[in-house]
Formats: sequence, C-alpha cells, structure tokens
Amino acid sequence: MMDLHCHIDLYPSPVQVINKARDAGLYVLSVTTTPKAWEKTYELTKHIPRFQTSLGLHPQLAHLREHELDLFDSLFDKTNYIGEIGLDGSHEYKKHMPSQLRVFRHILKLCKSKPSKILTVHSRGAANEVLSELECFGNVGKVILHWYTGTKKDLLRALNLNCWFSVGPAMIKSEKGKKILSWIPEDRVLLETDGPFATFNGKPLEPVDVNILVGYFSELWQKSEREVLLILRQNLKNLSL
Repeated sequence: MMDLHCHIDLYPSPVQVINKARDAGLYVLSVTTTPKAWEKTYELTKHIPRFQTSLGLHPQLAHLREHELDLFDSLFDKTNYIGEIGLDGSHEYKKHMPSQLRVFRHILKLCKSKPSKILTVHSRGAANEVLSELECFGNVGKVILHWYTGTKKDLLRALNLNCWFSVGPAMIKSEKGKKILSWIPEDRVLLETDGPFATFNGKPLEPVDVNILVGYFSELWQKSEREVLLILRQNLKNLSL
C-alpha cells in the first residue's frame, strides 16, 4: 500500500509516524513545501526502504519563497520526485497568482528538460489553470494531481494528459469528494493522506490511514477488498516508482 502525498516533516512526532508506516510496509512519498525543507526531510527517512522525499515549493508559499528557486535548481538532480508544486486559486491566495505562475512555470521548464520525474501537483481552485500550463509545456514527467477538486470536464482533460490522481480518506467526508472519486478510472487511482493537514473524524491522518479507502473503493467499484488492493498495487507499479 502507499501514501503518495504526506508531509512527514510537519508531524509533531515524525519518527513515530515513520516507524508505523515502515512497519506496515507502506510506500511513502514525503512532500516538502519549500526547497529549504528538503535536506532535513530527506534525512528523516533516507535509510528507510520504500520512503522517498520530493522537492517542492508550495503555491501558497510562492510569493514568500520565490527567492528559493536557485536552491530548488541546485537540488533538482538529488531526487526523482517533485512536489508539492502547482497553483492555488482559492480566495486567500489568488492575489498571488503572478508569483505562483512564475514559480510553477520555472519548475515545469526544469522538469521538461528531464521528463523522468514524478510530480505531485496542487490545483485547488485552479484546475483549469494547472492543466493549461501542463498542456502548454507538454511532457514534464508523470503528473499526479493531488486531492483534485475540479470539474469533471477538467478531469477528462487531465486524463488526456495521462495524469494520475492521488486521493485520501478526507475526500469521502463530503458529497463533492465522493462524486469526484466516482469519476476517476480505477487504473488512475493512487492513495494519499495529505497528513497532518488533512483529518478524518477529527484526527490528523497518518500514512497507515490510507487503508480506510480500501473498503470504500470495494463498495464503489463493486469488487472485493483483495481485488481493490491488487488494482492499487498495479497502479503503483505502473507509475514506476
């Protein structure tokens, strides 16, 4: 099983969370929100099998950390995973869209020069804009849309771009989230938690909580839990992590 989008470094007790995920045999992609956070986050899990650290510059921080792009460039070849990156069009951050676009385009240009990486991309309130940038740049690697909340029309655009979708337990707490889960083809689904930011029943999600979704997909897809697990494992394999 997998958690392809969590913020390991931002848990109050990261070592405890890491050990539980390791003991469960999970494949974990720990995302970072700034280039400066990458080295210390990488140190947390560099000796643990099935843990990877991605290099990111979160769109909500783009206007504050745009100056870290030089550091981003210097770290780019140290990892095969890029994220959290993207655009955020929500009310609080839409005013910073020019900075967000400069950062996102800079990173996509870099990824296009070496399109062998896996990207985990934020698109809250900006799915159309994110997809337009991806369409413009062409092959930038394998793109995972993290916690997608856009329209069905844009989801179909994303599928035409061969995007993947990482989804978490928090999505099944809303009717909108459940509707979006019903739109995603089985062979494009990956699991995430977005912990510790995302919660479930009032508690921050941890990587081991991805199993909450197995039962949900069993009912949604009308398959046994064993069949669901096989599909998800094959998806992870097809992503070529």
